[in-house]
Amino acid sequence: MHRFNRTTLITAGCFAALAGIGLARKAEFHPSDIVLIFWPVLLLLKKRTTLSLIIIILLGLALGLWRGGIYEQKLTDLRSLSFRPVTIQATANSDSVYGSNSQAQFTVNNIELLEPSQKPLAGTFKISGFGIKMVYRGDRIQATGKLYPTRGSNQASIGYARLQAVSPGHNLFADLSRKFASGMQNALPEPLASFGLGLLVGLRSIMPPDILSQLTTVGLVHIVAVSGYNLTILVRVVSRLRLSSKYQKLVLSLGLITLFVLVTGFSASIVRAAIVSVLSLWAAYYGRHIKPIVLISFAAALTGLANPFYVWGDLSWYLSFLAFFGILIIAPTIQARLFSRQPKIITSVLLETLSAELMTLPLIMLSFGQLSIVSLLANLLIVPLLPLAMLLSAIAAFTGLLIPQLAGWFAWPAVLLLTYMLDIVHLLANIPSALQHNSISPSLMIGFYAILILLVITMRHRARMRLSQIETVLIK
Repeated sequence: MHRFNRTTLITAGCFAALAGIGLARKAEFHPSDIVLIFWPVLLLLKKRTTLSLIIIILLGLALGLWRGGIYEQKLTDLRSLSFRPVTIQATANSDSVYGSNSQAQFTVNNIELLEPSQKPLAGTFKISGFGIKMVYRGDRIQATGKLYPTRGSNQASIGYARLQAVSPGHNLFADLSRKFASGMQNALPEPLASFGLGLLVGLRSIMPPDILSQLTTVGLVHIVAVSGYNLTILVRVVSRLRLSSKYQKLVLSLGLITLFVLVTGFSASIVRAAIVSVLSLWAAYYGRHIKPIVLISFAAALTGLANPFYVWGDLSWYLSFLAFFGILIIAPTIQARLFSRQPKIITSVLLETLSAELMTLPLIMLSFGQLSIVSLLANLLIVPLLPLAMLLSAIAAFTGLLIPQLAGWFAWPAVLLLTYMLDIVHLLANIPSALQHNSISPSLMIGFYAILILLVITMRHRARMRLSQIETVLIK
């Protein structure tokens, strides 16, 4: 009788849980059903047979259906308030910016409905309104306006809201983030300061619209987004440092991850990247090898079960895990075919970035109908310089914060490098028809991913031994 590896059972259970969350939009499930159906057969899991695999899949489906059912009820509560005037109290999870018609725009969570009834509401809302000049992350505010359902990472929005301050937030790391931004602006001129902040902490709300548009045109907007990409770069750089012990690498990496998450504000994409990074570091420290597909599926199931809204409509959730697939699976596969030894960090970063672009491009084309014909060249010229650009930008920001009188002397290397990067972006963005508006159908997207996965499986089978060595290095 065929016996399955534990990794196969874990992966199957995780994907089944995600499928269950998706099916919860159409089916109801009660937690008691799990006990009634499956508890007598749990002992069979130790045998790791085909029956064990079936049980794991059914358990995953049941768990996903149950968790999704809870959030489906919360979504029903939101639907009942659609297009109705409401009053809520909530906590801002981002600093406000000025949007259309000079409205303060920000997002909130920890939402409490005050009118027309009193009860907690799930999800995150996008708020736009008047009455408060500035809202900082952590502030408790009250908003009154008409509630509109939305798609994507926010479950609802309130526009033209009447805003009132309830209580200021006291967040040490949010204050540190704002002071860090001030230090960057002291040391660097615009648009270099906002570009440097985008590279380091994904802050693009203050970036000039023309720069952001050019980055989108050349396929480089991911380097200034709160997407976890910045965190991945930091962990990769630490893994290549010549420190005296694995313990020092672990402590330094965990410290950077913790600081990065606290400063950037626990955004969903950053938390996902942190989960993957911490699991990888833990396994590497204890000499264990976690297969990348297990790492990705476990992180996806964990975040999906924690918040089924991600699975139901958060495009960034899908893009982040497609990017992880490219970085952790496709990049090592290409590396094993092209190199006989571990390449330098610049080459590794470039391969990982291009692999992530390859995995996310079909979904981007389906969702936005955009294709940058200069994306490959832009990534080739810019991405290998990201680690150095992040380091020099951080030096400039800290000197601007601590010794602003000398900031100019310490900031000139960052000025040179960031100017070069923006000049390249500007040059490529002005190529005629650099951004093509072409959409693809869902069936074509699925076919592309199917062919790509088959190619990856074939290539990995031919280079199995070399891949094991590369992936062990990759997750350290």
